[in-house]
Amino acid sequence: MVMIPAMQAQVAHIAANHVFAALADPTRRAIFEHLARDGEQNVRSLTARAGVSQPAVSKHLGILKHARLVRDRRAGRENHYSAQPQALKPMLDWMGIYAAFWHDRFDRLESLLKRMDQ
Repeated sequence: MVMIPAMQAQVAHIAANHVFAALADPTRRAIFEHLARDGEQNVRSLTARAGVSQPAVSKHLGILKHARLVRDRRAGRENHYSAQPQALKPMLDWMGIYAAFWHDRFDRLESLLKRMDQ
């Protein structure tokens, strides 16, 4: 399927929304950070560290999976989850746009302040 630029921008915007929404919750952020730092874990291990019930951890993992921030792998009766840090790209791209914007604004402010000091 060939996407025109407007469609690509919309798809990127939707992906960024999913990532931001998934990481807005502190428990989900902690789960994602734990997986990114320590590697693949099963639900039982994640529950032991999360401070919430196993059903709550499973629900959080479902949201992270929907945002493509984690991937699951079935091994026997257990699901193992791993972080997918490349899924952060839409968020990083969005932040990059605003980083350039603010960099320009701060340069203008610095220039104005220098002129005012003269």
